[in-house]
Amino acid sequence: MFVPRISIIITTHNRPQLVARAIASARTAGEDVEIIVIDDASSDETEAICKSIPDINYVRLERNQGVAGARNVGLVACHGEYITFLDDDDVRLSNSLDEQIEALRKKPEAMLCYAKAIPEEAGGKRGEPYPAHCPQGDVLWELLVRNFIPCGTVVFRRACISRAGLLDNSVPGIDDWDMWIRICELFPVVAIETPVVISRQSTPISAQGSSDTVGLIARGRNRFRENWLKLPRVANAERRMRNETWRAFSRNVAEHLAWKTFYALCKIEMRQALRSARVLLQLHPSGLFAVLRRWTSSATFITLIAASFGGKDPAAAKRHFKQIRSNAPRS
Repeated sequence: MFVPRISIIITTHNRPQLVARAIASARTAGEDVEIIVIDDASSDETEAICKSIPDINYVRLERNQGVAGARNVGLVACHGEYITFLDDDDVRLSNSLDEQIEALRKKPEAMLCYAKAIPEEAGGKRGEPYPAHCPQGDVLWELLVRNFIPCGTVVFRRACISRAGLLDNSVPGIDDWDMWIRICELFPVVAIETPVVISRQSTPISAQGSSDTVGLIARGRNRFRENWLKLPRVANAERRMRNETWRAFSRNVAEHLAWKTFYALCKIEMRQALRSARVLLQLHPSGLFAVLRRWTSSATFITLIAASFGGKDPAAAKRHFKQIRSNAPRS
């Protein structure tokens, strides 16, 4: 019986041509690979196309489970010592899994290895690999502040699931972040500073789970306060450490929420503006104060108004905003 070294779990829903490309990339990603495709109740030709592809384990779900639920089905169905997730619109780079498995082999106490991803827009334009730097070792406190681990780059040992648990489908869009935090609370991580996946970037109309950024921040805020602060290592840490991490998390997302509120007001999208502002006000006050300090420059404020009313699309306006902010005087 073939026992795979690593299982690649690909979840898909109504994207048959994209999933075929993802499967093709998975075949070249490493040696002794098991490819598991979880069809999350597609209503098109996905089933026929997947069944025509040899040497994959195709599992069809009759009821849509969402990404986390579908991945959990894959975790139960797979057999590899190592596991990785691959979105149906992403591409794994050739031989990239072997390098990550070797990094884990050299550090047996580590349970997770991640790397850089190459962002790709729908039109094919690619950006700089991210994250710029990949922290290693005990990264729990940094990971609580922001999710710097691209999901498709992660390779983790099957052995850690019994302690860290499966993905939580009650927090769509941040279920991977939540799982990495639970793993990193228990074990150190390793990283390689090279790209291993080409990651298709979400847009407001892409229907990807990561496209609703305000909703993701709200879920992250709730998860932080209601779950992550109760993890044993976090709960037993000094109050100062917990408070500083909460402040850092708030500062990290506050500016994005402030920008979303500002832009929605300029477009007279009052419901979106109120939604963003409500989440902003639920953060630590230091996040809002930090944004106000940076935005009190009259030159910055005037330029933001011009950018918002200048007919720019949201992504372009935000890039303009970041450029102005970086050039603005700091207090």
